[in-house]
Amino acid sequence: MKYLYIVICIFSGIKASANTGGDTVRLSLQQVVDMAKGNSIAAKQATTARETKYWQWRTFKSNYQPQLSLSGILPGYSKTTQPVLQPDGTIIFQPVHNDNSSLQLDFSQSITATGGTVYGTTSMQRFYDFDRKNELFNGVPYAIGYSQPLFQFNALQWDKKIEPLKFNESKQAYIESQEQISITVTGYFFDLLLAQVNYQIAQTNFTNTEKILTIAKVKFDLGKISKNEILQLQLERLNAQKAVGTGKRDMEIATLNLRTYTGAEGEDKISLELPGATINMEVSADKVLTEAFANRSDAIAFVRKIAEAKRDVAKARGQSGLVATLTANIGFSNTARNIPDVYRNPQNQQLLQLQFSIPVLDWGRSKSRVKTAQANEQFIEYAVEQDKQTFKQQIVTQVTLFNMMKDQLVFTAQADSIASEKYKIARDRYVLGDLSITDLSIAFQENDQAKRDYVAALRDFWGAYYQLRYLSLYDFERKEKINYK
Repeated sequence: MKYLYIVICIFSGIKASANTGGDTVRLSLQQVVDMAKGNSIAAKQATTARETKYWQWRTFKSNYQPQLSLSGILPGYSKTTQPVLQPDGTIIFQPVHNDNSSLQLDFSQSITATGGTVYGTTSMQRFYDFDRKNELFNGVPYAIGYSQPLFQFNALQWDKKIEPLKFNESKQAYIESQEQISITVTGYFFDLLLAQVNYQIAQTNFTNTEKILTIAKVKFDLGKISKNEILQLQLERLNAQKAVGTGKRDMEIATLNLRTYTGAEGEDKISLELPGATINMEVSADKVLTEAFANRSDAIAFVRKIAEAKRDVAKARGQSGLVATLTANIGFSNTARNIPDVYRNPQNQQLLQLQFSIPVLDWGRSKSRVKTAQANEQFIEYAVEQDKQTFKQQIVTQVTLFNMMKDQLVFTAQADSIASEKYKIARDRYVLGDLSITDLSIAFQENDQAKRDYVAALRDFWGAYYQLRYLSLYDFERKEKINYK
């Protein structure tokens, strides 16, 4: 009876952690997920990608703001010999020693509605001839103008439609990357948890097999069992001993993989807590679909792709046929011996020009370019529609799987409990001589497999849970959209 009590105590502790010393860190699934989101390389890459998209967005926004730039040549010193063409066609090389410096301040503002640009400028140029001691200034007190493309593609207008979609898409993609980390690290978590369970089972089986073998030898000496049963138990003990070594190796590998992914440092042993088997949440396919199309980057990408296809058609049309640019400016300029005189009575300057290009013979190039863009637009629309259907089907399937996993987990837990009880009874019956070694081995194997099946069912259940969060970017427990700062 003392032996039986020890065996029962050992088997009742299979689900407990093997490492309970002071150098062991106990972690839950949520703690491991939080570690991965905070320290993993994947999390840092996601943060960097988000920052990159943010600064790209800022660059886009700056295109619609006034631009002010200062340019110049200071100094413009030069001492050389240059060829000078004479009236009779000959060339004489003359020494040149001067300073030709300049400063120019330019202003510009793009007009989104028309694609045109309003611009202004002011400049000052100083020329000094060192040989002749001659100083001269030339300046533009101010000049303003307007440049308007005609019958051309308006990139500013299309960017204003598409770039906000890209930015919103990148923000949702960052949230998705965080949820993808949850899915990935959950896999590593259960890899280690299963390895720990296997190691614990192997240790317990080895201990129990040795004790049963000890009793069997006594029974063999009394002539109650055959030599074959002794050999079978010895083989079971060897297999259990091998399983301990294999389990320890697998546990070390799984621990290393989990540490590597989560960025966990230190040499402390990791003991994982068995996750709960229930979640306080109700999930319906309609709710997940609604949240997915409201939150997922894929839903934004559907709109963006079609907008980009329409933009390409507009661009192809804008590059075909008549292309013209109207430019007009007005201002003042003057030349004087000193700076103040440049601004006294400056001379009026004006410019009005229409620059155009009309393809006379392009062998259908312009038409082909437009038709290609239109065909691609049609293809994108079909592809987006197909992606939407696949997206919907993926969500409906995942919701069905999650609801099935909840039921499956209950059945697996019951099977684990029954298999454990069955093995205890079989073990006791064998000790009392009321069960064959074959039946004991079957109960032994069923008990081990039931425990592994339970961990596998937990893995499927929690994997489906995080997959639903990823697909919808919605927290069904808190009933709110998922967001990260």
